[in-house]
Amino acid sequence: MEGGSPGRVSLGSGRKQSSASSSRSRLPGSSSHACKDFLSKFVDSEILTLTLEDWLSGRSGESGVQQPVLDVPFDLAELKKFDYALEGVAFQQLVRMPNALYASTGAVQAIAHLAIEDFLHAAVKGLWERFWGHESALPFTVQCIHSTSARFYPAEEALARDKLDGVCATAILFKGSRGSGGYSSSRGKWDQILELALLRPDIGSLSARQNDGQRPSHSVLGEALFFALRVMLSRSLSKSRTAAHNSNCMFVLLVDSQYGGVVKVEGDVRTLEFDSSNVYDCAADWIKMNAKITVSPVDRVWNKLGNANWGDVGTLQILLAIYHSIILFCGPPKYALEDLATEHSSRIQSRRSERALTDCSEVGDSTSMVNGNRLFRSQNRGCSPEIVEVQEETVDVRPPEETLKLDIGSVVAMEDADFRKEYEINDILSDSDPPIYHSNPVDEPSRGYLLYVGSSPSHLEPAWEDMNSWYQVQRQTKVLTLMKQRGLSSKHIPQIVASGRLMHPGECNKPSNGVSCGHPWCGTPILVTSPVGETVSNLIRNGLFGAEDALKCCHDCLTAISAASSVGIRHGDIRPENVIRVTSGSRNPYFVLIGWGHAILEDRDRPSMNLFYSSTFALQEGKLCAASDAESLIYLLYFACGGVSIELDSVEGALQWRESSWSKRIIQQRLGDVSAVLKAFADYVDSLCGTPYPINYDIWLRRLRRVINEDHGKEIDTSG
Repeated sequence: MEGGSPGRVSLGSGRKQSSASSSRSRLPGSSSHACKDFLSKFVDSEILTLTLEDWLSGRSGESGVQQPVLDVPFDLAELKKFDYALEGVAFQQLVRMPNALYASTGAVQAIAHLAIEDFLHAAVKGLWERFWGHESALPFTVQCIHSTSARFYPAEEALARDKLDGVCATAILFKGSRGSGGYSSSRGKWDQILELALLRPDIGSLSARQNDGQRPSHSVLGEALFFALRVMLSRSLSKSRTAAHNSNCMFVLLVDSQYGGVVKVEGDVRTLEFDSSNVYDCAADWIKMNAKITVSPVDRVWNKLGNANWGDVGTLQILLAIYHSIILFCGPPKYALEDLATEHSSRIQSRRSERALTDCSEVGDSTSMVNGNRLFRSQNRGCSPEIVEVQEETVDVRPPEETLKLDIGSVVAMEDADFRKEYEINDILSDSDPPIYHSNPVDEPSRGYLLYVGSSPSHLEPAWEDMNSWYQVQRQTKVLTLMKQRGLSSKHIPQIVASGRLMHPGECNKPSNGVSCGHPWCGTPILVTSPVGETVSNLIRNGLFGAEDALKCCHDCLTAISAASSVGIRHGDIRPENVIRVTSGSRNPYFVLIGWGHAILEDRDRPSMNLFYSSTFALQEGKLCAASDAESLIYLLYFACGGVSIELDSVEGALQWRESSWSKRIIQQRLGDVSAVLKAFADYVDSLCGTPYPINYDIWLRRLRRVINEDHGKEIDTSG
């Protein structure tokens, strides 16, 4: 920190840094040059803080300027659910945080910077492995930013160069991956910043003096807003499409040696007035008028030994902010937070089994409730209050029912009325719940199929998870069979290869009039379909979904929707997990619309509800209109092509986002960056949403084929 003042940051080489950004960005050419000039002069956090002081203090007398009402970015319910999802994750900070941050010796300050780097590395690594899996390498690094040069160094390198006094922030940087629009340089750039941490003395004690619910001081908050705006502007100029299309949201972490908090800034930086002669007033006006700022309470992060309290509110706020920042750059996680959080209940049941507990109602005791949760008591065998000797006996604690789990290399035997066939599992689509398996017939290893496994009929009262399996297997089998009966044939719709029941290990004593012999696997339904491919969600996650894929995906899915509608069937659950790209057995890759379990066959059927991909009419009325599937396809293409990731936690919020995005033409503009025909198709679908008018599929399929053939010189197979 320059001049020994932790509250002031003056960044050097601002022009050099911004010129390293993109020549192709979301900003038009003239705005891009103005933004670069603006960034080169926007270098002093203290000037911005002074400009915002009256506004932050509630003393602003400007007309039309609302005083800041700083809400929190995360409520307690979100943090609790996030805590459940993190159960069992072993975060490990190896470099302990010193208890006195700015002691008389420089060694304490050096250790503090090393500790915050190690803390951020442990946090981002633990979150990546928990939610995105161990399969791919960690695409992030942690480095410090130097105030005089605006360059990035690991803390150890800054220490070796005797430049630690000039370190103004610590950043999590996105390295990217091949084909994802990542970065080739090992030296960090501002548009790579995923999240920033400002290490400042006495965050906790300064916040207490504000008497505002333990919020950070105005000086620290002003500095956080300065850094957030710099990063958002740098992203808007980036060559990376990922960074450029996530320039409207930024998290900044505020920490000292014990406490920490989160500042979240949201807003469209394109609305900022780039007046290079008055940069701080322009920045302040944008923050007051166009930015949404949320600030978490300052809470304890490290204990007196310097260990992070990973399960406490202060640390969970920081982890949840990092989690949302990762989603901005890497897309939705492979393992959904909601799904991981629901495993908490099963872990409680396992713990009860370990402790030989039973539900009070099962032993005749009255059942009490605390916070909506049933209390459980130990099994009672007598009423005597005396301490008595209990004879040794086996406690009858039934283990949880064995569930079917297929691993790579497993062989599944399926029987039908006429035949028996074995399939070997060679891959698992882990982004699907329940999972979909890639399989090969044991007697025909060159052939590949998708294999779905349902839930056992022995479950007398199926859980919601079992209902998902029912839709995926039994209902999808019915829909695909009905398509075949109605003469529907399209290479963009899966075909049934086989369906039957699982043959479990051991002898089956199923009675002639029963569906199960009692074995937990007996009677489990199986569906095998063709072809096999990789889901669009995986392609997006790995950065393998480009403009050409968007056009072909739109054409092929629209072909499938058109073919199904011709026989009175609508899909009702179009999302990235239900579209696969097929590359084997064809000269040109093509897309197939799978997951027909929620298809609408008659008026009483109800579609699957998805806050991100369901049509507006489906969310409002609980049923589909003629354009609903096409509208869902538009949302799929929008997010697949880099559309801004959003947080949706209610139907009302999802409907508000749709209304705002369509009215502001955000969706059309994003698709227009990919292809003019996609933009025009989005406009066409928007005009039909909620109406009974059918879509003219033929004209749009012809337009898509023409663009694909002209742009890429590849003939589209129209036989499907």
